[in-house]
Amino acid sequence: MKRRDFVKAGMATAGLLAGPFPYHLLASDTVKNAHDLISLGNTGIEVSRLAMGTGTHGVNRRSNQTQKLGIRGVADLLHAAYDQGLNFWDSADQYGTHPHLNEALNHIPREKVVILTKTHATTEKEMKADLDRFRKELNTDYLDIVLLHFMTDGKWDQKKAAAMDVLSKAREDGIIRAHGVSCHTLEALETAANSEWVQVDMARINPAGARMDADVPTVVKVLKKMKQRGKGIIGMKILGAGSLRNRVDECLQYALAQDFVDCFTIGSENQQEMMDLVQRIPKASTRG
Repeated sequence: MKRRDFVKAGMATAGLLAGPFPYHLLASDTVKNAHDLISLGNTGIEVSRLAMGTGTHGVNRRSNQTQKLGIRGVADLLHAAYDQGLNFWDSADQYGTHPHLNEALNHIPREKVVILTKTHATTEKEMKADLDRFRKELNTDYLDIVLLHFMTDGKWDQKKAAAMDVLSKAREDGIIRAHGVSCHTLEALETAANSEWVQVDMARINPAGARMDADVPTVVKVLKKMKQRGKGIIGMKILGAGSLRNRVDECLQYALAQDFVDCFTIGSENQQEMMDLVQRIPKASTRG
């Protein structure tokens, strides 16, 4: 193992923002771009390295994006991102952004984008109703990725078994392409790592451990296990839900350097923020 790779492996398990950030030890030998197409685990789905998050502080079917931009504004943001090669849209019923994505699809071919959404359904009836409603709201025959949203209970796989069965059948029927979870506790994350059902996991990861499920070394260990088992891993809270916005380059370079993270989602709130990320990512990936 090269010294740089050895040090990177060790640093992947430490909180790095307490002192000077070791850019040179996390620098890539090749440029990584926001628009690079990445294979998401073993799903066969290719997504842009950067996903367009639409749920900053998303709750009660609203988010910063919906409040600040409205339907047309969010659609314009997604269209501008698409023009930059970003084909991955991260939405959720909780964010209330399905109508916004629907508007964007009036100007972009459905097959050219990957739509991820999330559900709080637990029962068979709830899950079937959500799949029907989500597709109607998005005006699409299929959903690319559906996640069980905000898992905190370590036994979520038992409590959500009925909804999981519906999603499995929906994948067999071509209604969805992949299923998984978004996790918000270590217990839930560990369950996801051990679940054969989980194809995609959305996990909180950043170099400071901000708003994460546990300390950085513990989370990294679980995510590496997931990666080894062929699961697609989407990083979230890359900027610590905004608490690390003063250290964007460090957070981007950290995320880009982790081989167990396939891609990551960040919720830009306007086109300027999106373009700033697009421009920063290649520079951060090779910064020494």
